[in-house]
Amino acid sequence: MRIIDRIALFLLVVGGLNWGLVGLFEFDLVAWLCGGSESVISRIVYVLVALSALWSISLFFKHNELLETES
Repeated sequence: MRIIDRIALFLLVVGGLNWGLVGLFEFDLVAWLCGGSESVISRIVYVLVALSALWSISLFFKHNELLETES
């Protein structure tokens, strides 16, 4: 697994946990850590999570490529 895949996975876990907290407790951890949801840092984190989700779409197809090369 490449380092960019691991970074994307980490950011998706952060985003997923954050959305879980928002859904269960109405608590936005990223906003709380970064000084509010309108702060530049929290918006950067949100964008990085979104980019990680887009990057992770390629992982669906990567698994198929690995299976084909092993056969």
